[in-house]
Amino acid sequence: MTEPNANEKNEAVQIIVDRVSSWQDGATEGTVAEELRKGADEVGISLSADEIAKLADAIESRHGAVDAASVLS
Repeated sequence: MTEPNANEKNEAVQIIVDRVSSWQDGATEGTVAEELRKGADEVGISLSADEIAKLADAIESRHGAVDAASVLS
């Protein structure tokens, strides 16, 4: 499977973040990070450990809608 272009990757990351955010409320950061990794693997995109950490932190601290592109920019 080839890596998607930047727009496709951003859309995929946002879908993953939305999914994890919706059912991980109150979960530990480690659980959130693991679910983000699993989601990225499922759709065939790569996220660095730093990107996972930033997204997990945003999900944990905001308890609501997270704009993945803003978090990763």
